[in-house]
Formats: sequence, C-alpha cells, structure tokens
Amino acid sequence: MARDSFFNRLLQHTRFPDGFWGRFMLRGMNRGHAPLHRWGLSFLPWRPDWHVLDVGCGGGAVLKRILEHCPEGMAFGVDLSPESVAFARRCNRRELGLRCFVEEGSAEHLPCGSACFDAVTAFETVYFWKDLPQAFAEVARVLRPGGYFLVVCEAGDPDDPRWKKWTRRIDEMTIHSDETLMRHLSEAGFGDTVVHRHPQGPVCLVARRNR
Repeated sequence: MARDSFFNRLLQHTRFPDGFWGRFMLRGMNRGHAPLHRWGLSFLPWRPDWHVLDVGCGGGAVLKRILEHCPEGMAFGVDLSPESVAFARRCNRRELGLRCFVEEGSAEHLPCGSACFDAVTAFETVYFWKDLPQAFAEVARVLRPGGYFLVVCEAGDPDDPRWKKWTRRIDEMTIHSDETLMRHLSEAGFGDTVVHRHPQGPVCLVARRNR
C-alpha cells in the first residue's frame, strides 16, 4: 500500500492525534483498547489513596479507570498531542481540576515534580518515545521510592509478523522486546520487574523504583 494512502495517513494519528481524524482515532482507541486497559491495570496492587500518572494518556480512558481504582486518590495525564490533552480532559470533565489533571508534555521531560506518584502507567505509547533511557529516568524521578511503573504494549514482540507491517506504515514506531525494556528499566533504577504475557500477544511489565 502506498505510503501516502488515506489509510496510512490515518494510522499516523495513533502516534500523534490531530484534528478530526485524530479525534476519530482517540475515540476508537478508548473503546477498542478497553480489554487491554483492564488486563494491564489488574497487575497493580491498588490502594484507594494513590496518586497515579498516565504517560501518553491519549483519549483519557485509562485516567477514568485509575480514578475508579483510587476513589480517594488522584489521576494525572500527560500527552504530547494537544488534541489528546483536550480529548482526555473532556473524557474526565466531572473530575477535572478536582481529582484529574491533564497537561501537555513529553515522556522525556515530564511536567511534574520529583517523587510525586505512587504509580506511573504507559499504555500503547513506548513505541513512540524517542529516548527510552531518558524517558525511563524521568519516570523514576517522578515516582516515590518503591513506586510502580506499568508498561503495557499490545505489540509485544518485534519479530512477530503481525506487527512488523505497522512499523513500516506508522512513522517513528519501534516495537521493543521485553528484554530491551527490562534492560532500560534496570539502568534507570528499577528492580523487581515482572513480565506478564497475554495468550494473544500483548506484554505487560511491572517494575518498582528502587528504594
């Protein structure tokens, strides 16, 4: 398929949603990724008063689930796309400014103070982080000692032919092996990393910031 086809142009909105088709994609991802969200979030030992950051928050569906898991806590979202930030704010408008806060920013330079969060989540987004070591170091910075970092990728194997075609169609997309992710996590100061694999291919890593 030609790189400039409508379908390929639409796929670019998975990386950086913008405009009408960006909103179309965000709406679809909120719905289509719901099973992945539930599966990944099930591996955290939730506490009701946690403060949790979702990096690459997209359409805000994960933020909504975090608020459900933490009825006495807060959910914070960061995304590089202004369209995503606006969409996530609308998705969580009832709690916006009260228990939910969404800001524009990158994984490599999080607009957050140090040691603020009990957990950080990253769903379907590390494919597009330009500098994994820097981004993971930033996550470690904003986590409290012993805090959890949850990484969930539907495309969990760079050698899987089902996913290779997407890296050729979506600009700047890289699928990382769990070994690569674990190495970068260790170098950034994370330990006790556990890898969960879904029978259909997704991978979930749960790491803890070293104390």
